[in-house]
Amino acid sequence: MNSMSHPRVSFITVNFNGARDTINLLRTIFDHIRSFCFEVIVIDNASNENEFQVIKQQYPLVKGEYLSENLGFAGGNNRGLEMAIGDYLYFINNDTLLPTDADAQIRSMISFCDANPKVGGLSPKILYHTPRNLIQFAGSTSLTPITIRNKQIGYREMDLGQYDQIVQIPYFHGAAMFVPKTVIDYVGKMPTCYFLYYEELDWSNSITQYFQLFYFPKAQVVHLESSSTGMDSPLKMFYITRNRVIFAYRQRKSSLRVLSLSYLILMAFPIHLCLLLFKLKFKQSMAMMKGIWSACRWIMIESR
Repeated sequence: MNSMSHPRVSFITVNFNGARDTINLLRTIFDHIRSFCFEVIVIDNASNENEFQVIKQQYPLVKGEYLSENLGFAGGNNRGLEMAIGDYLYFINNDTLLPTDADAQIRSMISFCDANPKVGGLSPKILYHTPRNLIQFAGSTSLTPITIRNKQIGYREMDLGQYDQIVQIPYFHGAAMFVPKTVIDYVGKMPTCYFLYYEELDWSNSITQYFQLFYFPKAQVVHLESSSTGMDSPLKMFYITRNRVIFAYRQRKSSLRVLSLSYLILMAFPIHLCLLLFKLKFKQSMAMMKGIWSACRWIMIESR
């Protein structure tokens, strides 16, 4: 990181009780990026202890801060965005790693964006850490108008080069988003109403009104998230349920909004709830019901 030059890329990552993962990510950034000026911004989202200071001790050139309040995924990234001065913003999860040839990969992302002013952002190929070469993300289909469902392309397939073409996509993957600063200046920051999950989908919709998003397999990241992680966490169940409803309200209009909300609240969620109760997953069942209620309250407040 050359402090005398203007950074081409601002790496932004949000830390929450994960200093070890964050330090591992920073090691791959500082070890592998050599040919262009960059900056790294770490936002500690109200960890139990001030982990930003721990991270700063190991990597003194890092910018950022410790927040006294957890602002969620979007809020933390937006805070980092306010500090960023790079031409490109690389929002990247703290539990990811850059490959050894990341320097060349990111330069190819910069070149692609520089040559195509209609590019609103890029998502790299995302691979699981274990087992090796197992794909997590190679693009996605659009969310269906009513059910708010889509398919993640390449999910849990071995990487055999079958998804090595640059293709236009409807949505970012939140684990790694490479965005020109000019696009954010035009579109605005991430929406903060979700706290966790769905904010990158909503933000992608805002961006694709004016620009195009691409899956860019020439760049890759490794995600330390386990490939066996399921939907069993009550916290995840709460936010996935809540935010699917909020997304439907925000991104669907008129009769389509009514149809989508009716489908989710009167059909999809009750069926899923019965299934959870049948499997004796009472914590997840309670989290789902709380998620529905929280979304309905949000809609009532928003529609006043």
